[in-house]
Amino acid sequence: MRVAIAGAGAVGRSIAAELLEDGHAVLLIDKSPEAVSVARVPEAEWLLADACEISTLDEAALERCQVVIAASGDDKVNLVVSLLAKTEYGVPRVVARVNNPKNEWLFTDSWGVDVAVSTPRLMSALVEEAVSVGDLVRLLRFSQGEANLVEVTLPEKAPLVGTRVGEVAWPQDTALVTIIRGTRVLIPDPDDALAAGDELLFVASPDRETELEGLFGPGATRTRPTPKGPDTGSGPS
Repeated sequence: MRVAIAGAGAVGRSIAAELLEDGHAVLLIDKSPEAVSVARVPEAEWLLADACEISTLDEAALERCQVVIAASGDDKVNLVVSLLAKTEYGVPRVVARVNNPKNEWLFTDSWGVDVAVSTPRLMSALVEEAVSVGDLVRLLRFSQGEANLVEVTLPEKAPLVGTRVGEVAWPQDTALVTIIRGTRVLIPDPDDALAAGDELLFVASPDRETELEGLFGPGATRTRPTPKGPDTGSGPS
C-alpha cells in the first residue's frame, strides 16, 4: 500500500515509521526544510514542498496512493490536503489530524475526510475509558459513515452479565465489533456470554449512542424475546 503523509513533524514521522515497519511504501511531504530530515526516517520517500499546492501533489503522484494522511499541526492545511486528495485525485482513504477540537465539526466528508483523529479528544477519551465503567466512551469518529467507535466496560452487576450476545437486542445501526476480555481479543459470536469487566467495542450511529448506553444501566433488560414453539393444538377441541 502506498501512503502519502502531509506533515513531517513528530506525528507524521511516527506514523511513517509504523507504516514502514508494516511493509507499506510511505511518502512524507513538508515545506519546512527543518522538518525534512531524511536521516530520521531513511526508508521513506521525502518531498520538500507545500502539500497545499496542486503541483506538489502532482509530483507526489497522489493518484497512486491508497491512503493520504493529513498530519500537519495546522488544521487549515489538513483540510485543504484532504479536500484535494479526495476530489482531485480520488484517493480512497483520507485520514486527517484535528489539532483544535473546536474545528472538529469541519472534518467531514464535505472536506474529503473519511476519518478524523482528534488527539486531544482521543487522549481525554482514553482517560475516561480508564476510569469509567458502564459509561459509553467515544474513541473515534468515522466522518463518511456518520458513525463512531465507542467503548463500554460491562459493570459487575449489569443486567447483561451472563447474557449471550445473540440474545441482546442491540439498537439499530449499532454493531458489536469486538470484546476485550483480560488479555484476549474476542470476535463476537452469538453464543458468547457477556462477562463482568468485558470491554465492548461498538461502531454506532451517534443517534443510537444514548439507546446503547441505556442497555448497561440499572434495570436494563433489553434482550430478544424467546421464540415460542409451534402450537401443537394439544388442548381440548
